[in-house]
Amino acid sequence: MDLTLEVNGMSCEHCEKTVKDSLEKLEGVHGVEVHLSSGKVDVMYDEAYVSKGMMKEAIEAQGYEAVG
Repeated sequence: MDLTLEVNGMSCEHCEKTVKDSLEKLEGVHGVEVHLSSGKVDVMYDEAYVSKGMMKEAIEAQGYEAVG
């Protein structure tokens, strides 16, 4: 499955890496592309292992707001 989330609060490469790392730690996430300029994050995942809610929680635990 593919999912695009809007993430508010990302402003630098450190933010980008933090969001990417938090998602890649989740079981079932196969790929993450963070687009800092647009504030969008594309996630490739297996819905049998991880849900949209779990991904949003992982992002929000890092201090960012996941929308979408």
